[in-house]
Amino acid sequence: MSRLKLSRPLWLLLAVLVLAAAGLLAWWLRPLSVSTVLATPGVAIDAIYASGAVEPTVVLPVAPRSGGILAELRVDEGAEVRKGEVLARLDDADLANTVKELEAKARYASAQYARAQDLVRRGFVARTELDRGRSELDAANAALRRARAQRGFLALTAPEDGRVIRRDGEIGQFIAPGQAVLVLACCAPLRVTAQVDEEDIARLQPGQPVVLSSDALPGRSFDGQVAEVTPQGDPVARSYRVRIQLTTPEPFQIGMTVDANIIVARHEGALLVPSAAIRDAAVWVLRDGRLHRQPVRTGIAGSERSEILAGLDAGSQVVTGPLEGLSEGRRARAEPAAQEKLPAQALP
Repeated sequence: MSRLKLSRPLWLLLAVLVLAAAGLLAWWLRPLSVSTVLATPGVAIDAIYASGAVEPTVVLPVAPRSGGILAELRVDEGAEVRKGEVLARLDDADLANTVKELEAKARYASAQYARAQDLVRRGFVARTELDRGRSELDAANAALRRARAQRGFLALTAPEDGRVIRRDGEIGQFIAPGQAVLVLACCAPLRVTAQVDEEDIARLQPGQPVVLSSDALPGRSFDGQVAEVTPQGDPVARSYRVRIQLTTPEPFQIGMTVDANIIVARHEGALLVPSAAIRDAAVWVLRDGRLHRQPVRTGIAGSERSEILAGLDAGSQVVTGPLEGLSEGRRARAEPAAQEKLPAQALP
């Protein structure tokens, strides 16, 4: 019986194949080192992000009804004022002279009317003279009242109790009718007006809680509440304005920029895993030293953590990295320093 003889190249090829198979088997048997996180119950929060600014609820511009030169400014920005207080005054020298002139005319008309009354009573003139005198007196008094009112319009008074938040005039400047010299904030606490994308607006309604933060107040968060959603949106920006009532308005200043997370839903006891660990509606879990791909159904999804509604048990070791090149049933071990628990709250 003859023996099969192999040429040297075939022996070399066979050796390479054996070594490759051995290497592949060794690779398969060698545990892969992975980072894991324990899936733990916590609070899942579905929130809509918006940015806005702090503003007064009621803004009252203080402007003259007639134009003139600004002659006096009695308050500046930040001043607290009372209703009826004179805040500024336009130059009224011309109107002051007009008032004096009309006062003189009114006195003369009054004297003429009194004289006509005496003459009619004594029968020296007809009653028509008395009627004419009365008409001239009424006209003189009306002109005087109008001039006094116009002069009064040059004194700018506070329409309500409030705080001066802006001054737009300087002494010596001509102020046109209706041009605001001062702007007051009054009558209600501060609020936040935020812009919300039109895709999210249907999920908002008054009364929803809001978590607020500002770069001007680092490390702090504040509570608020949705007060109203404006019915008309901006078709260019594709957003709607949302008014947020501040629960604690004291630290805020008018004009501060604010980040708002409007809480749409809150699930207590939700099972949380890192959002980055979810790929194609599944996660990789480490169980009994081997990797398994586990399909899951998700709920509230955040940028860092997501809620698992089905397909995973609490305490499961969820692989967070590496997620490339994993295969079903491959041996693996968790890096000791990487076995962590998730925080108890999932904010988007």
